[in-house]
Amino acid sequence: MHADDRVNLTAVFGPEHGFRGTAQAGGSEGRYDDPATGLPVYDTYLKSGQPLADIFTASGVDTVVFDIQDAGARFYTYIWTLFDCMEAAALAGKRFVVLDRPNPVTGRAAQGPVLHMEFSTFVGRRPISQAHGMTVAELARLFNGEFLTTPVPLETVRMSGWKRSSFYDAWGLPWVPPSPNMPTPDTALVYSGTCLFEGTNLSEGRGTTRPFELLGAEGIDRRWAEAAEALGLPGVHFREAYFAPTFSKFQGKTVGGVQIHIHDRAAYDPVRTGIALLVTAKKVWSGFAWRPDNWIDKLTGNTRVRTLIDAGASADEVVADWQQELSAFRRTRREYLLYT
Repeated sequence: MHADDRVNLTAVFGPEHGFRGTAQAGGSEGRYDDPATGLPVYDTYLKSGQPLADIFTASGVDTVVFDIQDAGARFYTYIWTLFDCMEAAALAGKRFVVLDRPNPVTGRAAQGPVLHMEFSTFVGRRPISQAHGMTVAELARLFNGEFLTTPVPLETVRMSGWKRSSFYDAWGLPWVPPSPNMPTPDTALVYSGTCLFEGTNLSEGRGTTRPFELLGAEGIDRRWAEAAEALGLPGVHFREAYFAPTFSKFQGKTVGGVQIHIHDRAAYDPVRTGIALLVTAKKVWSGFAWRPDNWIDKLTGNTRVRTLIDAGASADEVVADWQQELSAFRRTRREYLLYT
C-alpha cells in the first residue's frame, strides 16, 4: 500500500502484541515511527471509544483499514480491536474497510458458550460464541448489524476461493504468527478450547514450543492423560507429557501433564475437548484450582462452566448447558455469512 501511488498511507495502528507482533500477551509495542516507511505507528491496545476516535482524528486518516489475522476464538483480542476501531471510526466520522482473511480453523460452525454481557471485557465484548466460526469481515458485518449503537460506513473486501470447510493450510498460504504464542495453524486448532487453562493454576503451555497443545502442573502424572484418553473424544489422542516452561507459569520447573495430538481435524471439537480436560484435571489432581480472580468466567463468558465443573458435572453435561443460547447465536450469525 505504501508503494502504491494511488494510496495515501498516512498512519499505522498496532493492536495487542504490537504492529510487528513482538509483545507478549497483555503488552504492545507503544508509539514509534516505522523505520522502513517513516510512518507513525500508533498504539491502540486498551484504547476504545472517544480516546481511540481522537487518535484516528489526530492521525489525519479518512479511512481505517483492518487487515489482521484472527485465530477463530472469542478471546483472541484482535476481533475486539476490530469492534473498538469500528466504534471509534463511527465517532470520528471515518470510513472503515475490512480486508478479509481465512478463519484458520474453518468457518463450519459456531461452538461453545455465548458470552453474557455482565462479563464483557477485552477478551469478549459482546455475546458471540467461544469459537465463532466466522471471518473478520463476517464479524464486522455482525458487529455493525447487531452491536454498534452507531453503525460505521463499512466496506468488506471478500476473499476469492475460500470455502467454509477449509483449514488454513488448504491454500498453501504462509502462516505468519499473529502473536508470539500462536506460532502455527496447529496452535489455532486447539486454542479456542485450551485457552481456558489461562483461568486455572495449570500451565497452558506458554514458554514452550507448543503453547496450548501442552498443558500441565507440578504434581500431575500419567493419570490425567489416561482419564482424558478414556473419554474417547473424537479426533484427538492425549499423551502423557513433561515439560519445563521458559517463562510464564512454572518457569524453569519440570511439570507433568498432557500433549494434545489431533488425528482427525474434521471430527475434533476444540471447545468440548477443552471442557473435558478441565473436568478430568480436576478429578485426577488434588491441586487443581481456578485463578483467584475467576478469570475463567471472563473466558467462558459466564459463571456456569465453573460452577458446573465444581459441582461435579461431566463434560457432556457442561456442554449441554449452553446449547439453547448457542442455537440462538447460530441463527443470528447465519444472516452475516459471506461464504459457503
